[in-house]
Order: sequence, then C-alpha cells, then structure tokens
Amino acid sequence: MNNWFNKANFYEIYPQTFKDSNGDGVGDLQGIIEKLDYIKEMGFNALWLNPIFDSPFFDAGYDVRDFYKVAPRYGTNEDLYELFAQAHQLGIKVILDLVPGHTSIDHKWFTESCKYDKNEFSDRYIWTNSIWDSTEDLPCIRGFYERNGSVATNFFSIQPALNYGFLTVKKDYEDKVGDPATLKTMEAMRDIIRFYLEKGCDGFRVDMAGWIVKRDDESFTGTIKAWDIILKPIKEQYPDAFFVSEWSSPKDSLRSPFDCDFLLQDPWKPLHIYMCRGDDPYFKKGISKKAKPYFDFYLDVIKFAKERNKYVSIISGNHDTVRLKDWLNEEEISLFYIFMYTMPGIPFMYYGDEIGMTYNKELRSVEGGYHRTGSRTPMQWDNSSQSGFSSSNNTYIPINSDFQDINVCKSINDSHSLLNLVKKLLHLRKEEVSLDNDSETILIEDNDLLHYARIKENERIDIYLNASSNNVKIKLDEKEKVVLNYHVNSVDVLPSMSAIITKTKE
Repeated sequence: MNNWFNKANFYEIYPQTFKDSNGDGVGDLQGIIEKLDYIKEMGFNALWLNPIFDSPFFDAGYDVRDFYKVAPRYGTNEDLYELFAQAHQLGIKVILDLVPGHTSIDHKWFTESCKYDKNEFSDRYIWTNSIWDSTEDLPCIRGFYERNGSVATNFFSIQPALNYGFLTVKKDYEDKVGDPATLKTMEAMRDIIRFYLEKGCDGFRVDMAGWIVKRDDESFTGTIKAWDIILKPIKEQYPDAFFVSEWSSPKDSLRSPFDCDFLLQDPWKPLHIYMCRGDDPYFKKGISKKAKPYFDFYLDVIKFAKERNKYVSIISGNHDTVRLKDWLNEEEISLFYIFMYTMPGIPFMYYGDEIGMTYNKELRSVEGGYHRTGSRTPMQWDNSSQSGFSSSNNTYIPINSDFQDINVCKSINDSHSLLNLVKKLLHLRKEEVSLDNDSETILIEDNDLLHYARIKENERIDIYLNASSNNVKIKLDEKEKVVLNYHVNSVDVLPSMSAIITKTKE
C-alpha cells in the first residue's frame, strides 16, 4: 500500500454552501480556494467535491447537463484547474463527483436521442420501441419529444438512465452488457474521466456505482463487468488516480477496479449505522450493546479489501444523511471520532461535522434535497452576519440560527472543542505508523470498556473508550505512554464518556 490514498484523510465539501466568494448567496470554487489553508491546518490532505458540473439543478447537480463544463454559479473551468493547482501546492488531493448512471433531460446526449431520426445518441439511453410501452421493471417518461418511445429514468423523472445494458434481457430493445451501444456509453464516461485527470483531478467519487447495469444479479455480475471495461484502461494509464464507489458493499465493489467503498450509514444496513446512528447507537451514553458485532463485520470487510490492496471508508456523514449531531451529543460524537480516526480505512469528514453543525428539519426542499436539505446548510465560519459564509442577506439555503454558538472561530479558540479534537486525531493518524492501513487491529475488551489495539512492526497503539454510564478501572502497562487524553484525570480510572490512547514501543 504505497499509494497516496493509503494515508488520505478526506474532507467532503458541498460547494453550494461552503464559502461564497462573490456575494451571490451561493458557495463557489474561489470560496473553496480561500479556505484551503483552513483545510490544511485542520490536517485533511484530500478533498471530495460534490457535483460542480453544469446543471439545471433539479437534483443539486446530480442531474448533469454538461460533464465538460463547470456550472457558472461555481465559477469556470479555469477556477477548477486553479483549485487543483493550489490544493496540490498544499499537499491536498482533490477528487470530483462523477454521476455515471444518468444525465439531465437537458443534456445534449438526451436531446439528440429524443429525435425521430436515428443518430449517434439514439441508443445512449434505454428507449422502448413505442410510446405506449413502458420500460420493463423500470420507471419511465414519455410524450414530450418526437421520438416514438418511452425512456427509462433513475430516481427523479428528470434523470434519464444511461444505457450500460441489462444482465438479463427481456425485451428486444434491451442491450446486453458489452453490446455496441453500451460500449459507447462506457467509452463516453471514460473520456470524461480522462479529461479531468489530465487537468489535475486526483480521482472520483462515483455516484450510485453499484446500479448502472439494469436487472443485475445479486452478485452484481453485469455491473462489475461494466466497471472493468470503464476503469481498467484508466487505472493502467493513471495508477495513482483514486476511485471510491457509492456502493456500500465492499465484497462486491472491490472485485471491480474501485480502490475504496463507502460504508454508507443507511438505516436498512444495521451494521453500517451500529456505532453512531439509529435508535440505540453504540456511542450513545449508557449503551448496553457490545462493539463486537461491528468489529466482526468491519474487520472482515477490511481483510477482504487489504487482500486486494484496497480500502473501506468510515464516514461522519454526508450530503444525503441527517447530520451526526441529530443522533449524538458533542461528547458522544467525540468518542465516535476517536473511533473513526483510529480504525483502519480511509475516513471521510463531512464539512461542518468538525464543529458539530446541526440538522435543520424545518427547511423546505431546495433542489431536490427534501429531507436532506437540512444537512446542506451554509458552513458556519464565525458569529458575524451570515456566519461568515456570504456577504449576501439572501443565501440559497438558509443559515442555521445557531451559528453564533456553533462556528469555526469559536471552535478554534476552545481547546476542548470537537474541531481541536479532530486536529489532534488527524495529527496522530499522520504520525503513528501503528495507525497505518496495513497495521493489525485486535479487539481486546468489550464490556463497559471498549479496548482495541493497532499494531505494526515494533509499535502499538491502544485505544480505550468508555461510552457507558459507569466509571471503569483500567491498568496500563508501564510501557504505555498516553498520547491522547479525552476527559480523563487519572489513568487508573476512565470516567463515563471518556477515552485515552496510549503508545507502546518495543
């Protein structure tokens, strides 16, 4: 594991609400450039930007109108290339959000495919042979174009599905994976990837990567075949490019050329939310759960990934999830962050989670966000007007009313803040070889005390976490040196909601 992403600590930015540099109420690329020093100072060395491509923004940019053009509200292509360059000068990598499964109805590929006369884009999407036929097993739209047919969609009705084929073909208009029309779609996506890698992009987070092939089997046979076709030539040409899939199933996704898979914290995957979300997360004070079910699950997928020189990601949250603060208080979040940054994998921090930004459930939907809109509010930089996010009094998404109490400036000046804990953890993760991804992880104790160790060569890191309501007595080895202390006055006793990290060198 000698690639740059072995030591990556990612920070996810929702561009619309991170920093507005020109006073129009919308965040932009120059605003991100302004805050690169903050990101560097925090200790993050990699960025993931949510979609920045040209779009009508019915779905926050996940409805792409032009893959080769930056949305004017965010700036220009030159601004993006400047961001790549300035980030690289600070040792920060940048990955973009790729949406391979569909486009906007305004995309040229789609408007051309809607025409009566056959052309090079006629088979770029999944069309039936008649306006009266719905696409088999799939939602569709029809009736507003000259072509005689219905077209399959993904998610919203303004997102026609691109044609990567079907594993099981039922209709004569359906292509198999690898048929000529599907290969043209894959080639077009590969061209987009190459274009940005040539401009300085370091890789992509790939939206809904596990669902591009329709009617696939449980083993994702068709989807893995499609990603092999798309990414293998890219990985050969750009071996340092990083591809992380929104798939949430590492034992499937990592059989393809992807380097990493998110463990999305979805309620229908109980083990994914076990530690920090759900009705009774592990790090909720007074828990009666055991951590072992999560360790058994997580270390198993980590083993699968390591055998392939690949990675798994634990996240604080993202643009699609209710913010962590809605599930845990700041004390509980602190313990989860200690856990997140001392476990193997590539961690992702969602902007604002480092200061404990809250979820606003009262907001009306903006750009297809619906319940997710409340997790996409503007970054809270300080206690000035508009929280230092913008000079405009009319931001596209309203600023949370608690910005005077929760903001970066206040957090920086509070030695006990979440932000300063994250800085310490990122520094520790950078400096300690025992926290490298190729080190061993051992669960040692799982009662009121959660104790696990990370071991590499002749160094060892021990993590002691007490999320129970009880004080817990511990006995450290005389060789153990405390390198991080959270709410512990004596190393003989861990109070409720406290933690220490120790280092031992043989």
